[in-house]
Amino acid sequence: MNRDWIEKDFYKTLGVGKDTPAEEVKKAYRKLAQKHHPDANPDDPSAEERFKEISEAYATLSDPEQRKEYDQVRRVAGSGGFGGFGGQQGGFGGFGGQQVRVEDLQDLLGGFGGLSDIFGGRGRSAGPTRGADLQTELSIGFEDGAFGVTTAVMVRGAAACSRCGGVGAEPGTPIQTCPTCGGRGTVAQNQGFFSFSQPCPQCRGAGRIIETPCTLCRGSGVENRTREVKLRVPAGVKDGSTLRLKGKGGPGSNGGPPGDLLVRIRVAASPLFGRKGDDLTLSIPITYTEATLGTKIDVPTLNGAVKVKIPAGTPGGKTLRVKGRGIVPESGRPGDLLVTVQVAIPTKVSKEEKRLLEELAELETEDPRSHLR
Repeated sequence: MNRDWIEKDFYKTLGVGKDTPAEEVKKAYRKLAQKHHPDANPDDPSAEERFKEISEAYATLSDPEQRKEYDQVRRVAGSGGFGGFGGQQGGFGGFGGQQVRVEDLQDLLGGFGGLSDIFGGRGRSAGPTRGADLQTELSIGFEDGAFGVTTAVMVRGAAACSRCGGVGAEPGTPIQTCPTCGGRGTVAQNQGFFSFSQPCPQCRGAGRIIETPCTLCRGSGVENRTREVKLRVPAGVKDGSTLRLKGKGGPGSNGGPPGDLLVRIRVAASPLFGRKGDDLTLSIPITYTEATLGTKIDVPTLNGAVKVKIPAGTPGGKTLRVKGRGIVPESGRPGDLLVTVQVAIPTKVSKEEKRLLEELAELETEDPRSHLR
């Protein structure tokens, strides 16, 4: 979309009407494209220009949304309120023959989504622009994820100049308001009854003049470098979480604020614990006699070992919950430690152990398969 929407009648170019269905517009375009294609007219220097005009018209009218916006612009600009397109005596009648500033027309017709692009932007000063958000990753250990850690990441890319602080001027030298645009960053360009805004040629849209550019960044206020960014990873952070560090991203322009730095956290797996939310999981082997008779065993946690009671008759695969011994996040309640016991079956036994097990087998009264009969 551009200013040609005001100046060119695409319907006339394709030889169709405003209410012509899309399929008929397509047929008209194909017919004209074949007729005026440069390859079909090698001796006609004007064929290529004509072919471009046809293609431009079809590109707009073949897109339902663009066609709708094009019709809106043509209808408003050609209505009685504006006195029709340029060429009529007195210009846009609704303004008494005075020149129309595109900025004012945009404010009046702000509901039309494509007008900003048609008129070459909002026509305002470039003004301060926020810097881009940057992304990086940080890998930490399991315990660092559980307890939290203060660390740093190295970020490579555009950053505020370390010499001038991002202002673009050599330290101690002045920065002047641009005398051509008065600091707005844009100047008016008269085209018929419209006044379009374009970037100021003297300050290139910055709105200011730097007399002595910074010797490091040459006036851009930006340099590519590797910088260290410190951050605090909160306790209980989960693998795959993203931390947003305000103002640690790319530098802004024209005095705009910097963007943010998004740090994706990768938490290493633990060789001992698993994790479900803020709960820790742990598998503990116990002997047959411990499972049968019951006992107390030492169980490791993130804060040292604790005693856990194994009730008599505990079956293999049973999970015991140890309250408050899981992850302790900086906000929220502590998780628990979920201990799953596994009865360890010995692969080798001594003669004495075998004799005692055989005696035990003769004394056993409970049949674990009785429910199958």
